[in-house]
Amino acid sequence: MNLIGEHTDYNDLPVLPMALRQEVRILLRPRTDSRVRLHNVAPEFEPVDFDLREPQTAVPGGHWGNYVRAPAVELARRFGVSAGFDGLVESDVPVASGLSSSSALVNAVGLALARLSAIEVDHLELAQIMAEAERFTGTRGGGMDQAISLAAVEGAAALIEFAPLRFTPVPVPSHWRFIVADSGVRAEKSGHAQRAYNERRRSCEEAMEVVARAMAGTNPGGRIAPSYPSLLDALGFEGAQAAGDSLLHGTLSARFRHVITEARRVRDAHAALVAGDPHRFGALMNASHESLRFDYEVSSPELDTLVEAARGAGALGARLTGAGFGGCIVALAAGPGVDAVVDALQNVRRRALADRGGGASVFVAYPSGGATCLDLAADTPGPGGRRPA
Repeated sequence: MNLIGEHTDYNDLPVLPMALRQEVRILLRPRTDSRVRLHNVAPEFEPVDFDLREPQTAVPGGHWGNYVRAPAVELARRFGVSAGFDGLVESDVPVASGLSSSSALVNAVGLALARLSAIEVDHLELAQIMAEAERFTGTRGGGMDQAISLAAVEGAAALIEFAPLRFTPVPVPSHWRFIVADSGVRAEKSGHAQRAYNERRRSCEEAMEVVARAMAGTNPGGRIAPSYPSLLDALGFEGAQAAGDSLLHGTLSARFRHVITEARRVRDAHAALVAGDPHRFGALMNASHESLRFDYEVSSPELDTLVEAARGAGALGARLTGAGFGGCIVALAAGPGVDAVVDALQNVRRRALADRGGGASVFVAYPSGGATCLDLAADTPGPGGRRPA
């Protein structure tokens, strides 16, 4: 779950997420051939069956099997993996809710295949491979979800930076509570949501090209590379924003403004987390939501209603989390204010159930450790920790 830093990772700018206790679990046994056969305990997901040695193509319509094939294709390309398995998958990560259920599945399959083929990669290297792998599905995402899912530390969020990938655990104060509420609107990484997501990435790239090209002759240090980190290194936050304001118009200006201001909010939120200042952190969450709502245009009436309910009940901050277009919000509360926020969000859930036959689930999220493997036959944990992937 991303605490702050939305739509910045694919622009190579920092994010500040934390891992949830919810899990995707695969119980598997090795095969003697190269087939992967995976069943899902949820009946709406049909079995997936393919051969690692055969070419794979993404199934149209966002089929869940794409997120099983994605790591297989990438690991076969890089390492020639060919050891298959029979497996059963179950998950308590809410699906299509902006909480990285698809990346959790990609990571779990990737860990399984790497383990069976004795591929020695650390979790950050595997995270980068899995981020590249997931683009097989058609979504041009960044690398945040894979990194936090694999490398998270119990009790901590993480400042994740890119190009190169860097991971800094940041302990979450014990009295802070992050409350998650699902809007009940599915944020599928396929169909309309995928197209809208990819369009925003293209807008960011186009805006950067315009600014970098225009600034090439004015920067005393030489040409600015067409990347957001390069621009910020050369001009700083205020200089970059001023350049965007003067050079961009309409949609490109709004998208660029969100990316620059969100990157600054991540920096400031990291400082607030280190300082244990929940009021400052919450204010930055509020500002992030407004930017996502008006500049990036990825919020929805359902998300806005949840955000307003959380703030009205005393949350120190609330914002959509994940790509938007539906999914979840996250709210910050501390001390005795937690119950009031949970109750307010549950009330929205009850109204949603009455009005449209579905609605929001609400839970308190606790920062968890990252994924790993367990050898059940030996009853010993695999490298990296306590939890089965």
